[in-house]
Amino acid sequence: MEQRTCEMRRARGCLLGCVVAVLLWSAASAQIRYSISEEVNEGTVVGNIAKDLGLDKSTLKDRKYRIVSSNADPLFHVNQNDGVLYVSRKIDREEVCAQSSTCLMNLKTVLENPLEVHYVGVEVLDINDHSPSFPERETTLDLSESVLPGARIPLKASRDPDGGPFSIQQYQLSPNNNFRLEVKDKGEDGKIPILIVHKSLDREAAGIHTLVLTALDGGKPPKTGTMNIIVRLLDVNDNAPVFSQDVYSVMLDENAPIGKTVIQVNATDLDEGPNGDVVYSFSNSVSHRLLNIFDINAITGEIIVKGLINYEEKDKYEIEIQASDKGMAPFESQKSVIIKIVDVNDNAPEIEVTSFSNSIAEDSRPGTTVALISVNDLDSGLNGKVICSIVEDVPFALMPSSQDKMFSLVTKSPLDREKQSQYVLTITAKDAGQPPLSSEKTINVVVSDVNDNSPEFSLSPYTFYITEANEPGTSVFSVKAFDRDENDNALITYHILRDGSEGNKLTSFLNINSETGDILALKSFDFETLKTFQFQVVATDSGTPSLSSNVTVHVFILDQNDNAPVILYPVSSNGSAEGVEEIPRNVNAGHLVTKVRAYDADIGYNGWLLFSLQEVTAHSLFGLDRYTGQIRTLRSFTETDEAEHKLLILVKDNGNVSLSATATVVVKLVEPREAFAAADVKSATKDDEENNVTFYLMITLGSVSTLFLISIIVLIAMQCSKSTDYTSKYLQETNYDGTLCHSIQYRSGDKRYMLVGPRMSIGSTIVPGSHANTLVLPDRRGTSTEVRL
Repeated sequence: MEQRTCEMRRARGCLLGCVVAVLLWSAASAQIRYSISEEVNEGTVVGNIAKDLGLDKSTLKDRKYRIVSSNADPLFHVNQNDGVLYVSRKIDREEVCAQSSTCLMNLKTVLENPLEVHYVGVEVLDINDHSPSFPERETTLDLSESVLPGARIPLKASRDPDGGPFSIQQYQLSPNNNFRLEVKDKGEDGKIPILIVHKSLDREAAGIHTLVLTALDGGKPPKTGTMNIIVRLLDVNDNAPVFSQDVYSVMLDENAPIGKTVIQVNATDLDEGPNGDVVYSFSNSVSHRLLNIFDINAITGEIIVKGLINYEEKDKYEIEIQASDKGMAPFESQKSVIIKIVDVNDNAPEIEVTSFSNSIAEDSRPGTTVALISVNDLDSGLNGKVICSIVEDVPFALMPSSQDKMFSLVTKSPLDREKQSQYVLTITAKDAGQPPLSSEKTINVVVSDVNDNSPEFSLSPYTFYITEANEPGTSVFSVKAFDRDENDNALITYHILRDGSEGNKLTSFLNINSETGDILALKSFDFETLKTFQFQVVATDSGTPSLSSNVTVHVFILDQNDNAPVILYPVSSNGSAEGVEEIPRNVNAGHLVTKVRAYDADIGYNGWLLFSLQEVTAHSLFGLDRYTGQIRTLRSFTETDEAEHKLLILVKDNGNVSLSATATVVVKLVEPREAFAAADVKSATKDDEENNVTFYLMITLGSVSTLFLISIIVLIAMQCSKSTDYTSKYLQETNYDGTLCHSIQYRSGDKRYMLVGPRMSIGSTIVPGSHANTLVLPDRRGTSTEVRL
């Protein structure tokens, strides 16, 4: 329940059962204070902070209004929509504030953009939710029968976790004729019941007295706790111990070692024998907490350090010492010992970091606030004075705040994420004690990216070689760019520049994967119609605004064996590769019968033709030159040789999968006169055919030779203008004999390469280290190496 304090209380009054909220203002900074009862339900409204401070509710969520707390399970939370402070879980005042008279919890609330810090005090009011309880349900007291009226016997006090008006307020003793009760107020240690002898006691009349001590708290109705007291009367011991001093006081350093003697008390008893022997102990009024800190030697009276002495928890202790004799009914005397604790520098400063942003943009101006840092030292005086600094040489600085022991972490110079994406800062807090104590706190400051870098291609320009007759729709090569930015600023998309110019028409047959840079050919290229082309690829990042760059891609089409040899001679009138040759029967061995001529549109090994005899009627009569295609007689003819012989000639290229064609030559043996007559008849026709064939061969050989020479010149010019890390030697194929092919050999290190491809344009390059579309030839000086295409 909540109740706000009203200034016009006389006119309006206050709502019963509500929690009072009081708004206080200090000279240093504005602070609001509320009150709320303990054990209220979760979700109970404490107060409207935004309204009381005059904050704009519509900006609370955007400014990340929250309570800054190091507690993993906070007691309160603030609603960012309306600025109302709520209870997060049930509050037990005794757990939070022990038995403090006032339970005030200070909350630190924070607003960002701009940074604001407001302090809210919440006082937790006590309710009567605990009953008094005694350490023992029953206690036994031994008293001498000669004890005089007025004798005082301190009893163990009852404990009630509640504080204030709900703590123990009074004690009551059951009705009797011999004893009465007196209560001594010990201030912080509470009320101590003291049993007082009211009348003279007579052991012979009543040896045991049974009493009931009742403790009552201040609730309405009050809660109670009881303890049974059994008083046993012993025979005469009429002198009590007497302490040597009226006041005992001593100074003790905090963190004193366990076992250290603090002070020694001394008491004497005028009685003799056991009735005069004195033993020392703590009075029953001493709290359980003191028993964990100090101990007393029962024989010597030395008070000894038993537990940790902490100045920050308590700076003074008052201990009630009891001296008892050993009589049958021992006499007791009490004396207070005051122990004052001297502070030493035993607490290192504590650093609390509140970060207001997960990252800071690399284009942030110097002076931008990154985090708010507070330091605290539990020591006092110079031991609690703290100096805060940053260890590393970083573009950040600590600026002192208007509030004591508060610092702001700000940038002091420009940031560049590409040089350093995050900073690990070590903040050191050091007090002024002797020797000084320090502590460190490490925080990570992440530098967020802005789009200030354009994409960069791994190569510029790109040069690719594609074998003709590629499969349409498949990836033929790929370009790759990178961006030194990150996330969306480094997310690159690719596209082909299509400007519609005459030299850029082939881009319509290309497509590029916008994400990977893989380039697909939408058609199959033919080396015989297209040997080289170029285009541009643009890489664009996804930043705002986006940045882009482009690169030129040179593409060379490489020949493959896709053309079968074409028979130029013999050719019959119906177009088939058949011919009839007549020779005299009397020719000698080695006579040239005819020459089979063929052409292959491919280049290199793919256009290098070889001839072979597939079928022949008499293997001993004719021979075929495998390189030139010349058919010659192997011996002279005899009368027994047949007059007609059929030869089937196979012409094939040297491609990986060789293609071939066949020609049929029929050789007829005639008598010399018939041969001469036939030769005269055919001479005119044959001369015309041979002239046509020769003309075509001259044109073809001239074109091929021109392309070959241009390729050699271009490669030599490139090597002269561009220094490389390898040495190349260009060799002409020595085994080539008239077939139409193009090949260039060069040497790099211990390998020989043959470039098989079309005529290169001026300015094209061979990328060092790339052997794509290059044949690696066997090294005749050693072992052969593999062949790559």
